[in-house]
Amino acid sequence: MPRRINKRLAFCLLGAGALLGAVQLAAPPALGAESEHQFDYRVRSAPAEPLHLEAPTLPDLSGYTMDAVLAKIPRQDKGRVAVRRMLRQDALKDFTGGNERLREWVKRQQGMPQAIFIEGGLVTAQDLAKALPASQFEEQQPGVYIARLPIVVAQGATLHVGKETRELRLSQERGAFLVNDGLMFLTDTRVTAWREADKGPATLRDDGKEFRPFLVSWGGSELYIAGSVLTSLGYSNSKSYGVSITQYTPNMHARLKREEPTGWLIDSEFVDHWYGFYCYEAQNVVIKGNTYRDNIVYGIDPHDRSHGLIIAENKVFGTKKKHGIIISREVNDSWIINNESHDNKLSGVVIDRNSVGNLIAYNRVHGNHADGITIYESGDNLLWGNQVLRNRRHGIRIRNSENIRLYDNLAALNELTGVYGHIKDLSDTDRDLKLDPFDTKVSMIIVGGTLAGNGSSPINIDSPLSVELYRVKLIAPRKSNGIQLAGILGEKQEQILDLLVRQRQPVLIDPIDPEQMTN
Repeated sequence: MPRRINKRLAFCLLGAGALLGAVQLAAPPALGAESEHQFDYRVRSAPAEPLHLEAPTLPDLSGYTMDAVLAKIPRQDKGRVAVRRMLRQDALKDFTGGNERLREWVKRQQGMPQAIFIEGGLVTAQDLAKALPASQFEEQQPGVYIARLPIVVAQGATLHVGKETRELRLSQERGAFLVNDGLMFLTDTRVTAWREADKGPATLRDDGKEFRPFLVSWGGSELYIAGSVLTSLGYSNSKSYGVSITQYTPNMHARLKREEPTGWLIDSEFVDHWYGFYCYEAQNVVIKGNTYRDNIVYGIDPHDRSHGLIIAENKVFGTKKKHGIIISREVNDSWIINNESHDNKLSGVVIDRNSVGNLIAYNRVHGNHADGITIYESGDNLLWGNQVLRNRRHGIRIRNSENIRLYDNLAALNELTGVYGHIKDLSDTDRDLKLDPFDTKVSMIIVGGTLAGNGSSPINIDSPLSVELYRVKLIAPRKSNGIQLAGILGEKQEQILDLLVRQRQPVLIDPIDPEQMTN
């Protein structure tokens, strides 16, 4: 797919780069202080052929449409509506287990807590209004409904809230929320966590400690959201983050043996959620063409052991506490492509904690308050054709991660380094969090692309297993003394630039005795 780049920026960078390349690289500046690295490194020419890589094949997104979602709705059987106690219901045990959790619903319902159950077939919001009293589910205006109890879609049942419903409101005061254990479709509608006292959305108060309605879709279920707006869901409580697709807790999963959940979230808007999206042990989830705006902790946050995800063509911005897009803890073999992530409190895109085999391609990541793209403890990932611009720390940051391949990326005008690779001892943190320790190793291949106008250095790499560079444009340095590589590359700058710039050969930087680093 073609990359979009600001033409004026490209012209300025290339123009300045031609001049700086001609003048300053002809006489590389003196090297910095004496090496502080434990190992000595060598610089040598590498063969070009192994570095060649065809542009990655992207998944076909043409089938993820509103029409395709509507075609999935089973319409043969009419469902039933029942009201039952919340106790001893598998789909609700995460929210009612123990007296402390149950007390929340007793307080809000002023009695033994109940929930609405959809069973046996297809039910709509209109069906709920006909079957239930206003104290439980009410049509407040034509096409505007409010739920005053939790709604549970049972296994084998389907809930469809469609364009006939202008808005489905979930009462914060009465403790309403949505649980999907079957099929749930939200199409051409609005779902709002509703504060009845204010006659408006349940905007965040008390820094996420206060209950807010949420949506959770359990193991074995399918969730489809298309052309809809979801507002103010979720708070700081397990499985209650906002919109979640998640496997049951381990003890429940062992007993129920439900398959991995899945779903599509397409062409929709998610605003003011605790997490814009969260998943856990999910498969083949499609998150395409959405806007994630002003969410609290994360915009998009797939988590533990999810795989085969497509995160494409989304706009993620204004996240207030942490990152725009993050995948963490063995989220593998997924695509993060053609997204725009900007103006988030920390990084724009993060790959974290043993998440491998992912493609991060053609994203525009700019104006974030920390790094642009961050890779933490996650090897074997490919970054291709991304634009990483004007972030307040590093453009691309790689920590404790091996075999990271960067092809044809643009990292420009970031406040610190264009590409920063480093190691960090996390043993104390890992022990506190009861996590397996990570090796402090970093290696990468950088082929093509442009590093321009970054604040401190185009590249800074500390104690790598290996670094390979080929056809990388280093232009438009901010410093008056020209291009200054940093870390081990700074110590070997004259040799590196001689091969890379003058001779136009691939460069390999590795330890003289690599066995010492792997023992």
